[in-house]
Amino acid sequence: MDVVIERACGMDVHKDNITACIMTPDGKEIQTFSTKTVFLLQLVDWIKQHNCTHVAMESTSVYWKPIVNLLEAEDIEFLVVNAQHMKAVPGRKTDVKDAEWIAKLLRHGLLKASYIPDRNQRELRELVRYRRSIIEERARQHNRIQKVLEGANIKLGSVVSDVLGVSARDMLDAIADGEEDPEKLANFARRTMKKKKEELELALKGYINSHQRLMLKNDFRSYRFSD
Repeated sequence: MDVVIERACGMDVHKDNITACIMTPDGKEIQTFSTKTVFLLQLVDWIKQHNCTHVAMESTSVYWKPIVNLLEAEDIEFLVVNAQHMKAVPGRKTDVKDAEWIAKLLRHGLLKASYIPDRNQRELRELVRYRRSIIEERARQHNRIQKVLEGANIKLGSVVSDVLGVSARDMLDAIADGEEDPEKLANFARRTMKKKKEELELALKGYINSHQRLMLKNDFRSYRFSD
């Protein structure tokens, strides 16, 4: 089988360590590195010392990302490959180590790289996913707070448009701290909300016990922390 890439490196990437196999016309060399940054830098230096032009690894979880970031910075060609694709290539033997097998496939041009966006796109996608997860978590916290209030028969949501609006937050803070007097709670109303004071007094008269206060306080604290 023809050799397409003379100097290739295959990596078997795990959470805590990476086994790398370099294949060149001079032979092969296998080493294992920790995934801590200082050792990843040693891995990249080792690859450069052997003048490897291409590196391949499986797309395992997110473990490939720090390595790809370093390879990009050094302008080393990399392939992140779907594990199922490699298993589908015939000829693999059970006694062949993963890193060596990846290096062999890479060297003979038998690997098909998965699409990896450039670093700017990857970072943007990560930020978008992070923002979405925060929004989803805030929605869950909002729903939990509403359920606690309903369980205590506090009908604040029937009077205010948002139980986590400015006035409602002050009321929730007071309820979580032990205030039970509907009149005192209704006095936290601001601006146009003051016109609904009588409705608020009726809505805020409920029965809330200690475990509900605890849940309300914890959910409310988490919600405010994510603001």
